[in-house]
Amino acid sequence: MSFPFVAENEQARKTLMMLAERLSDEDLALVTPYGWTIGALFAHMAWWDQRMIVLLRRWREKGVDESPVDSEAVNEALKPLCHAMDPRVAIRLCLESAEQSDAELSAMSPMLLAEIETSPNHFRVNRACTGTITSRYSLPCACSTGSRWA
Repeated sequence: MSFPFVAENEQARKTLMMLAERLSDEDLALVTPYGWTIGALFAHMAWWDQRMIVLLRRWREKGVDESPVDSEAVNEALKPLCHAMDPRVAIRLCLESAEQSDAELSAMSPMLLAEIETSPNHFRVNRACTGTITSRYSLPCACSTGSRWA
């Protein structure tokens, strides 16, 4: 079964790839108003996609359980780690993680999706909106609903 978010996620990943290809080292060093460099944001997105991959695999194997996350604490804890990573490595990890999470999401059963949607978890399957980076570089957001990161 193909979910509507699969095509949106794929388009967003392609948009992100196009953006990554055109960013200079100077672009990657730019700092956002909230203190993240563009390069660090790629590492940040990779982390959130890796979390999605781990959860989907676990839930497929063992059933959906609670997986609360304190986004503010996680983001602040990740910030120095993401900034320490080479921006080109961060881009590679981000794109690889996006591809893997897209594959996991597209392989998800309707039953698993229903379990996730009725669980108390804050989990978005439509991870297509990458506005944190694309808006700075005038790239359109690939989705019409929600934000990319759970």
